[in-house]
Amino acid sequence: MSLVELLLVLGLMGVIAAMSVPALLTGLDEARGIGAARYLASRVRWARTQAALRSAAVGIRFESGVAGWRFTVYSDGDRDGIGTSDVRRGIDPVLVPAERLDQRFPGVGIGIRAGTPRLDGGAALGADPVRLGRTDTLSVSPAGSSTSGTVFLHTRRGRQFAVRVLGATGRARVWWLHPTTGRWAMR
Repeated sequence: MSLVELLLVLGLMGVIAAMSVPALLTGLDEARGIGAARYLASRVRWARTQAALRSAAVGIRFESGVAGWRFTVYSDGDRDGIGTSDVRRGIDPVLVPAERLDQRFPGVGIGIRAGTPRLDGGAALGADPVRLGRTDTLSVSPAGSSTSGTVFLHTRRGRQFAVRVLGATGRARVWWLHPTTGRWAMR
């Protein structure tokens, strides 16, 4: 093989590698987003199990901070539900310390990209990514029911995911916004 042929092969390999990098990064971004959404849904399932085992409510409390959203899992210590004052006073103990999704899934956070449509269709969503009623706490009862609501996640490259919890059953479902159709689908 001559030097010209070797340079030609190396140049062709470089072009092919450069073309595959964006697709690889998009796939990695999507995999991290799906992984983060499934992880959050698994935390809801774990909270349901813990509520049944403890015969007490268990709550996942979401808090916004400078570094982004974090969530902490609490147990109801005095059988009156997960309350802000009980959490502050330590009456409702921490079961799982605060964590952020980007600590496990780099580039993924709790949030909504501008223009993201509602899961049920209709106008674009507002800015609040944690939609659990009047509070930012998802409570699960020992009977398995929970707060209804949705927590939205986004990736660095613009992928949008949602974890929707059905109140009557306490079940969590992962949704994904298809990037080309702009429609939500269960994942």
